[in-house]
Amino acid sequence: MAFSANMTVMQQTARKAARGLLKDFAEVENLQVSAKGPGDFVTRADRQAEKLIREALKAARPTYGFFGEEGGEEPGEDPTRRWIVDPLDGTSNYLHGLPHWSISIALEHKGQIVSGVVYDPVKDEMFHAEKGEGAWMNRARLRVSGRTRLIESLFATGLPFGGRTDLPESLQDLARLLPATAGVRRWGSAALDLAYVAAGRFDGYWERRLNPWDSAAGIVIVREAGGFVEAITPDADVFEDGTLICAGDGVFSKFAAVIRNG
Repeated sequence: MAFSANMTVMQQTARKAARGLLKDFAEVENLQVSAKGPGDFVTRADRQAEKLIREALKAARPTYGFFGEEGGEEPGEDPTRRWIVDPLDGTSNYLHGLPHWSISIALEHKGQIVSGVVYDPVKDEMFHAEKGEGAWMNRARLRVSGRTRLIESLFATGLPFGGRTDLPESLQDLARLLPATAGVRRWGSAALDLAYVAAGRFDGYWERRLNPWDSAAGIVIVREAGGFVEAITPDADVFEDGTLICAGDGVFSKFAAVIRNG
């Protein structure tokens, strides 16, 4: 399986950043933690990982822009291309020693996500996709689940934590969906939730109040695995709306109807 030059850069950069994150994860009790907001924390490891990723991508592609969770946006000489990066998706899991977190790197070209990498260093699972080239986990081809019945389907979501105001909406979503399905999981990494939909581990995923770095890489991976990705608000742009719903063709319309009927 041949990778493009950009995909090679993305995977190498993710693995390089993972080394520092794994070292600090092994000593999680000693991490220097500063509060970024109620229930939302950023670690020294998080900031260092973004700095490393920014520098590595800049060295490889000096003209591309960069948009990261911690450092914000840096326009590039080439206005048509930018990296969208979450150096540590699942920070709360990381801080609590839970081995479910990821590094997310996406490449946007003319407003479209064309490449994405979601790397889980703990399990050494590299989910990746390029537009028109399919989706993969390491060297295994990915396809979304083929299930067609909601009652047999397992879904993932994110739930609001302290200080957020969207709890009523989330509870209403759960009240409508739970009785109709095989269950809902909240695992704490949006990027991995999307990757797991692409791998058929989850049948679908939805979340409100997402940022572009949460979902950018996962979106292209799901689509290249045969899944549908839309904003919860019909016909809206996923990034502008800040919401997302995705699933395979077999359950997407039924799943979307339940979530959108709030």
